[in-house]
Amino acid sequence: MKVLCIAAHPDDEVLGCGATLARLVRERHEVAVAILGEGVTSRSGLTSEQQRRALAELRDAAGAASRALGLDAAPRMLGLPDNRFDTLPLLEVVHAVEALVREYDPELVYTHHAGDLNVDHRVTAQAVSTALRPQHGRRVREVRAFEIASSTEWAFETSGPAFRPQIFVEVEHTLAHKLAAMACYEGEAREYPHPRSARALRALAEWRGAQGGLHTAEAYELVQRREAEREAA
Repeated sequence: MKVLCIAAHPDDEVLGCGATLARLVRERHEVAVAILGEGVTSRSGLTSEQQRRALAELRDAAGAASRALGLDAAPRMLGLPDNRFDTLPLLEVVHAVEALVREYDPELVYTHHAGDLNVDHRVTAQAVSTALRPQHGRRVREVRAFEIASSTEWAFETSGPAFRPQIFVEVEHTLAHKLAAMACYEGEAREYPHPRSARALRALAEWRGAQGGLHTAEAYELVQRREAEREAA
């Protein structure tokens, strides 16, 4: 199976579905990650040279995180402006997603929840839904929305419906890969009790596991599912 994760920022791919991606790699599925935004330039007080260095460090961190998850390649990074996706024509973002889908031809897509607090997450979710609207001949069979600790739960339904997962993926044997990948993002990880701390991420995995009758899990909201097309008799 070919799987594509479409994330807004470097570290979202790890926070949202890192342990699931690591499990899919272990099960010998073909997994790719695309990150739409550059993840730095919205930070205040940085000179252009500091921004350049921060971008390079973030790219290096993304590559290291991918290796920690077992992926063969670093994420494809498109460099859209950080926390300013809403300043772009939606069609521009949709076309970027459509190009990724043509290139990777996935069957399963993971992306953001449409009700997140972060505007880039919401635009990504809308662009993916638009680009992957059901059409004859398209190979994508399922789209799943993930949660991002410190964004999804902090929206308090002010940005859209709350995250209500129906899919729970057992990640007992790959959660350590997720935590190791997140540690690669030294500038994004936080100390407990922040939701992006290793302790909080483990607790979330245990809670989602308990919800799904599992030990540890990552949770997803089903956005779209299509049955395989049947050949005409």
